[in-house]
Amino acid sequence: MVLEIKNLRVSAGDTDIIKGINLHVGDGEFHVIMGPNGSGKTTLAKVIMGHPKYRITGGDILVDGKSIVALSTDKRAKLGLFMLFQNPIEIEGVNFINFLRTAKGALTDSSVGVKQLMDGIKENIKKLRMSEEIINRALNQGFSGGEKKKSEVLQLSVLKDAIRLAILDEPDSGLDVDALRIVAENIGSIAEERKMSVLLITHYKRILDNMKPRFVHVMADGRIVAEGGPELINRVERDGYESFTAR
Repeated sequence: MVLEIKNLRVSAGDTDIIKGINLHVGDGEFHVIMGPNGSGKTTLAKVIMGHPKYRITGGDILVDGKSIVALSTDKRAKLGLFMLFQNPIEIEGVNFINFLRTAKGALTDSSVGVKQLMDGIKENIKKLRMSEEIINRALNQGFSGGEKKKSEVLQLSVLKDAIRLAILDEPDSGLDVDALRIVAENIGSIAEERKMSVLLITHYKRILDNMKPRFVHVMADGRIVAEGGPELINRVERDGYESFTAR
């Protein structure tokens, strides 16, 4: 998959949030977007997935050369876009396993065998160091912060055959050191196995210590203010974000 963002401008109500972003994510590439709070990182992720709260006021978003701005979120998902949420919501009454089975069937347009699905889920639960108790629970209901993030990665692992670009919005937030390492290792393993494109959003360097991003972008005030390789991660760690915006 090739994702192209061309001079994208986005607003919410009367507030301009994204102020002219250009970004190119090639097939199998691992990109990181870093930046302070309020820089527009999460908004960008949501707009790529088609969140109705935001209005595109200029520019375009293309997948494999075709604009997706008129597509609904479910149609974007069928193209292979997946988003891991910064704050996964709890959905009462929706069994976690039934949710995964329905999602996989919808993305692949085929029936999903229960045994094969359960075998895969149990295997990945072990990799994520989760309890199999999750199988009988409602989606994210009563989950700790760490369990919610791991459940999102579990969704990524179960749906991986249908995913071409994974947008990961702060997968490190709320995780302790051990959980952070497990989440990072699992994301990296899935992406490498499937040759998946990844767009990972984070404030901090720590999750990237267990990953190998090739492209790094720094956002501030709705714009990309710096681009490069992993050396930018060390600059952020050393000098902070103000070093990119100081005049």
